Amino acid sequence: MRSVEVVMRNPSGLHARPATLFTEAAAGFAAKVTVENLTRGNGPVDAKSMLMLLTAGVSKDHRIRLVADGADEDAAIDALVALVESGLGEPSTA
Repeated sequence: MRSVEVVMRNPSGLHARPATLFTEAAAGFAAKVTVENLTRGNGPVDAKSMLMLLTAGVSKDHRIRLVADGADEDAAIDALVALVESGLGEPSTA
């Protein structure tokens, strides 16, 4: 099992469009992937479920914990962290 904490930097957080990108990326891995909103204390939720991911209520500047458990957990974490750090298809702000 591998986990990492990252800060959501894109202006809209995980609303519908970025959450779709995130769930599609997570679904590409065999590992179980969860997201926990550390700022609000929500989760952990299944990162492969759009509905569950939206319930985590991740907004700009929220700290989240990504956890992956499975054969490709390292690749899953690396890809999802890169996606979050890239702004999930939206301009990222520092």
